[in-house]
Amino acid sequence: MRVLRSTAFVIQAALWTLFAAPIQIAGALLLRGKWGYHLGKFWRLGIQWGVVHLLGIRPNFVGLENMPKEACVILSKHQSAWETLFLQDCVPPGAYCVFVLKKELLRVPFIGWGLGAMKMISIDRAAGNKALDQVVVQGRERLKNGYYVIVFPEGTRVAPGHTKRYKVGGAYLATHVGCKVVPVAHDAGELWPRQAFLKTPGTVTVSIGPAFDAAGLTEAEVNERAEKWIEAEMRKISPHRYRDAAKAH
Repeated sequence: MRVLRSTAFVIQAALWTLFAAPIQIAGALLLRGKWGYHLGKFWRLGIQWGVVHLLGIRPNFVGLENMPKEACVILSKHQSAWETLFLQDCVPPGAYCVFVLKKELLRVPFIGWGLGAMKMISIDRAAGNKALDQVVVQGRERLKNGYYVIVFPEGTRVAPGHTKRYKVGGAYLATHVGCKVVPVAHDAGELWPRQAFLKTPGTVTVSIGPAFDAAGLTEAEVNERAEKWIEAEMRKISPHRYRDAAKAH
């Protein structure tokens, strides 16, 4: 059944993207403003339908009351492609989300073009410290216009039970803008592993932590506070994975 479910989802996602992406791109170019985001949500909802009804993977959000009503920086665990879709449902109804991503993704046919139409924050990783300034310039504008900014501080997808050094980008943005920060933990990698064709039906737990104000904190203090909460929460959500990782070492 996993093979059938996963195959059906790949077909549905490909066909839906071929149909929806041109509409999003053309609509964004013609209508401007936030239409690129609205039309991008149209694509996302179609993919989410496939995730829920074909793959059988459903979200369970815990701590939604912790999400501020005003735009903020969300620092989240990153395990799979699943959270790039469903984390956007963590913000208040009618709110907008953008991700910080490498600019190379914007050149990917259809999906990348759609991301560009949605005003994602794109950075040149080869630019070194200048990349942080790119995040602040674009992030400040997005936050000012009511967009929640989602950052994966580990920078790449990490298998359940493991962690990587938290990079400074999201914390740098939050401290320079002086906004709130929300840590998020989840176990999407349990059902949708990185670069895996086969997905497993089940429920993904998304735990939203208490918001805290980055104003007056250093980037290191923001990262330390977010990482401490996220990694402690991950051990509650996926205790067996951390036990297995500890045994392996």
